[in-house]
Amino acid sequence: MSYEILVGLNVLDDLKYEDYRKAMKPILSDHEGYFGYDFKVSDVLISEGNADINRVFTLNFSSKNKMEDFFSNAQYLVVKEKYFVGSVASATIISSYE
Repeated sequence: MSYEILVGLNVLDDLKYEDYRKAMKPILSDHEGYFGYDFKVSDVLISEGNADINRVFTLNFSSKNKMEDFFSNAQYLVVKEKYFVGSVASATIISSYE
């Protein structure tokens, strides 16, 4: 069984966001997680919220618990604060499913 989330972001600084991706990937892997799909998008035709979205991707984990452990991991939180916070204006969990 696996757990997947579909995420939409409004990335403001592509270079800093790529630094975030590089820094978080080993931690993601340690939690049995990986990116499935990753898209840069230019037009959002319909959105349930009012946040802009220019990046859409899936994150896959072996279980929901692994995902929760990843997002609460102390090392990940340091990386998130250093790179993600300044490079992303908003994040939207579009969907999650097993």
